[in-house]
Amino acid sequence: MLRLGRLAASLSSEGLLGPLGNLLRRPRSGGRKPEEVLLRVHGEENRGIAEILMNRLHAKNSLGKVLVDELYETLDVLHFDDSIRVVIIRSNVKDVFCAGADLKERAAMSNTETDLFVQKLRSLMDGIAALPMPTIAAIEGYALGGGLELALACDLRIAASSAKMGLIETTRGLFPGAGGTQRLPRCIGISLAKELIFTGRQIDGQEALSIGLVNHMVPQNEEGDAAYQRALTLAKEIVPRAPIAVRMGKVAINKGIEVDIASGMAIERMCYAQNIPTKDRQEGMTAFIEKRQPKFIGK
Repeated sequence: MLRLGRLAASLSSEGLLGPLGNLLRRPRSGGRKPEEVLLRVHGEENRGIAEILMNRLHAKNSLGKVLVDELYETLDVLHFDDSIRVVIIRSNVKDVFCAGADLKERAAMSNTETDLFVQKLRSLMDGIAALPMPTIAAIEGYALGGGLELALACDLRIAASSAKMGLIETTRGLFPGAGGTQRLPRCIGISLAKELIFTGRQIDGQEALSIGLVNHMVPQNEEGDAAYQRALTLAKEIVPRAPIAVRMGKVAINKGIEVDIASGMAIERMCYAQNIPTKDRQEGMTAFIEKRQPKFIGK
């Protein structure tokens, strides 16, 4: 498992760490195929924000074996790095977030291979959901099938007006198998989720906002990155907050929503107890008394 600090130090020694502290995994040299997932870590005023960029240019970020493996590797890099306070997942391919399953690859698989690969996809989505820091999906274009399931695994979703979203599996003889049947009802309610899954219908950013599928919808701009820009603004709002408190809040919500209210209260109490002895809690109270902005350190 590769820690981000070690990765940053390695790339810095190779001259790959940019002037603002930004880290970007570069395409492989020697005529090999480019990386299908890029990882960027902001520096300077945006320190604490990391971006996962899907970069499968030739296949609209469809979830093939290489892309899935590289997403796994990237999650491993991020999961244990306490310096990262927010992760944005977005596309490096114009007009598409993620087109879903790679059906050309899937067609060549046996039934057993298909089952194992879908299990791996389900585990990948669980890995995204299990990241300890808040995650934001920035959806500019198509997020279909597994692409929408990936966005649903994030804590927050931002859509541009140009976005097209849908769990379209029933139009391909399938049904959502990477968490869509579970996360979509929890997001928008059972009846609406059933309607979208049964019909395989695609919806735009405005409709997604109206049913609660996304947190914000923004008009697309000329650069085609309006959702990303809004996601970045939201990330900047989260970064200054006490990171342990934010992470504990995420645990309390995610675990509490799965149980009855009394059990949820017990989960909240346990999470709160972990936050009580932190230096950040004391800093928050001291800053309030001294009428200044707190400086949280994540301890």
